[in-house]
Amino acid sequence: MVGKRPNILVTGTPGTGKTTTATALAEATQLRHINIGELVKEKNLHDGWDDELDSYILNEDLVCDELEDVMENGGNIVDYHGCDFFPERWFDYVVVLQTDNTILYDRLTRRGYKESKLTNNVESEIFQVLLEEAKESYAEDKVIALKSNTIEDIDSNVATLTDWVRNWSI
Repeated sequence: MVGKRPNILVTGTPGTGKTTTATALAEATQLRHINIGELVKEKNLHDGWDDELDSYILNEDLVCDELEDVMENGGNIVDYHGCDFFPERWFDYVVVLQTDNTILYDRLTRRGYKESKLTNNVESEIFQVLLEEAKESYAEDKVIALKSNTIEDIDSNVATLTDWVRNWSI
């Protein structure tokens, strides 16, 4: 597919700046931003509500079926905290955002996360669960970890990724 634009996955623990980064990157590159959490709500791509986690129970098969054609065409920035269920062939680049635990704790507290959900997410960041998941699910040369502690970090990350998109070729 000559001229196909890249697909980028922006992943990381909740609160690391995925949606902020993906939105800014989409504006800078004219790629389409797909927020999986919003898509799941809009299209009912879930199996109900989990009261303990205070979130929808994602139906991975429905999400992948919904995105198949869009992803094949390229030009997408997918924003979601998980990555191991997406087909590897979909992504040209996988960005794992990481945030220092004290900053992450404060962000999630401001969001009103329940203590169990807050603890679960901070521990996930401490143990780099999503970075490991990305490294296990995608080729090593496709995965990059970027710090996302401040607005300056986000701006720098968007600039770096915008340059990558501009220089990308199949």
